[in-house]
Amino acid sequence: MQTLRKFLKFIVILIIALWILFFGIIIYAIISDYKPDEKTVIAENASPTLISDTAIVSLMTWNIGYCGLDREMDFFYDGGTKVRTPEPAFRQNFAAVSDFIKSNDSLDFILLQEVDRKSKRSYRMDEHAAIQEKLSKSSVQFATNYDVFFVPVPPSDPMGQVYSGISLFSNYDPSSSIRYSFPGNYGFPKQLFMLDRCFMVNRYPLQNGKQLVLINTHNEAFDPGEIRQAQMEYLKKFITGEYASGNYIIAGGDWNQTPPGFRPEFVSNKVNSAQMGINSNYLPVDWTWAFDSTTPSNRTVTGAYNPEVTTTTVIDFFLLSPNVSGLSVKCIDLGFANSDHNPVIIKAKLK
Repeated sequence: MQTLRKFLKFIVILIIALWILFFGIIIYAIISDYKPDEKTVIAENASPTLISDTAIVSLMTWNIGYCGLDREMDFFYDGGTKVRTPEPAFRQNFAAVSDFIKSNDSLDFILLQEVDRKSKRSYRMDEHAAIQEKLSKSSVQFATNYDVFFVPVPPSDPMGQVYSGISLFSNYDPSSSIRYSFPGNYGFPKQLFMLDRCFMVNRYPLQNGKQLVLINTHNEAFDPGEIRQAQMEYLKKFITGEYASGNYIIAGGDWNQTPPGFRPEFVSNKVNSAQMGINSNYLPVDWTWAFDSTTPSNRTVTGAYNPEVTTTTVIDFFLLSPNVSGLSVKCIDLGFANSDHNPVIIKAKLK
C-alpha cells in the first residue's frame, strides 16, 4: 500500500510539473511573440538603380524548403511523421541548393522563400548569409515571417526554435524595401507558434518616372481557405492600387494555390487535385499569371517522394500587371531532390 501511495504521489507531481511546464511555455510564448507592424521598412536608398522602362528582366522564385525537405522527407504538419532531415542530408541539400542558385547568379532578381537563419530544423545555419556569400549580388533584403523561440509540437520531438523568412538578391538597388504583413491568423494559442505571413515589396525607379514594384510573396498553406482568401484580397488591393498609379508590378513566390487557368500537363507525375486554386475572376483578364503547366513546382510531403505515387501541382509562379509582358517561363525539374519545390525562372519585358 505504501508503495502504491508513493507511485500515485509521483504521478501527481509529474502531472503538476507537466502543467507548469506547459503554462510556462505558453506564457513565455505570449511575452516573446513576434508581432510585426502591418508595414515594416527593411531598407531605404537615396541612390537607387534607375531601370529603363522598356527593360527585359529575368527572375527566379524558389521555395528552398529550408533545405530540410528533400525527396526522402515527409513532414508531420502535412500528414507525415518526420520533423527534420538528418544533418548529413541537410548539409548535402544546402550544398546542392546553393550551388544551383549560384549557377543562376546572372539572373536580375532571385526570390527565395523558407530561408532559415537560426532554426533547429536546419541545424542553426544562417542560410540567408551563406547564400549571399556565394552570389555576386550587391543588393540583399530579408523579411522575417517565422520567429518562434520554441515550437512544442510534436511532443515526442518538438520542432524547437524557428527563425525564417523570405529573401531577395539582386544587383539592382531599390529605393525602398518594405515588409507587409498579411492579415489573418489562427486562434489562440496556435497562433503563437505559427508563421506570420508577409510579402516583401522592392521599388525601383524607371526612366519614365514610374516604378517597377517587385513583390516576393509566401502565402498561407495550412488553413482551409478563409485566411488565404483574406490574404489574396489584401494583396489585390495593394497591387491594383499600384497599377492605378501607373507602376509596373511583378509578383512572384509560393502562393500555396494554383493559378487561374491552370491545366496540368504533367507527363510523369500524379496531380494533386485537392490543391486550392485562385479564383479566375480575381483580376481582370489583362493581368498575366505566368506559370509552367508542364512541370510541377511542388510535391506533397505526406511521404518520401515517389513520382509514381506522390501528388504534385503548380503553386510557384509570377503575376504580371498589364504593362509587363511575359517572354518565357520555365519550371526547372530538379526531381524534388533537395526541396519540396522546384524553381521557376521567367523573363519579362516592361512595356
